[in-house]
Amino acid sequence: MSTTNSAAAAWLTQEAFDRLKAELDHLSGPGRAEIVQKIDAARQEGDLKENGGYHAAKEEQGKIEARIRQLTVLLRDAHVGEAPADDGIVEPGMIVVARIAGDEETFLLGSREIAGDSDLDVFSEKSPLGSAILGHKEGETLSYTAPNGKDITVEILSAKPYAA
Repeated sequence: MSTTNSAAAAWLTQEAFDRLKAELDHLSGPGRAEIVQKIDAARQEGDLKENGGYHAAKEEQGKIEARIRQLTVLLRDAHVGEAPADDGIVEPGMIVVARIAGDEETFLLGSREIAGDSDLDVFSEKSPLGSAILGHKEGETLSYTAPNGKDITVEILSAKPYAA
């Protein structure tokens, strides 16, 4: 397990880290072997210019390699461990309830990978909203400029540690 406290690191639960590590192990082992077999089988079919199976397999290989790179960086730089303190201060790994431009929204601040298959909305701490609320406390009201140039008011109603 590799952990770091750098600002670029994503916070992950141990469960999310283990799930992503298993995915990486599969993709970089059996997953790669399967796609190589598909490419070889398609190559045996003849003319590669008009071989849809070959092109589909090569495209799938590109997606697998991209996911392997993404997971490698995410897991290498991840901060793994306990949820943040339940102190009402917004930080990665928190479920935030906020009134945003008058509408109440509940979301996880952090990485989509933490939420797994849940339908929970996730905002990165690097997003405009995430970076605006990071470090603020329950009860605070602030505003930030959205990418479309509009000023948006946000009232933080609660911030609690995420529990899977």
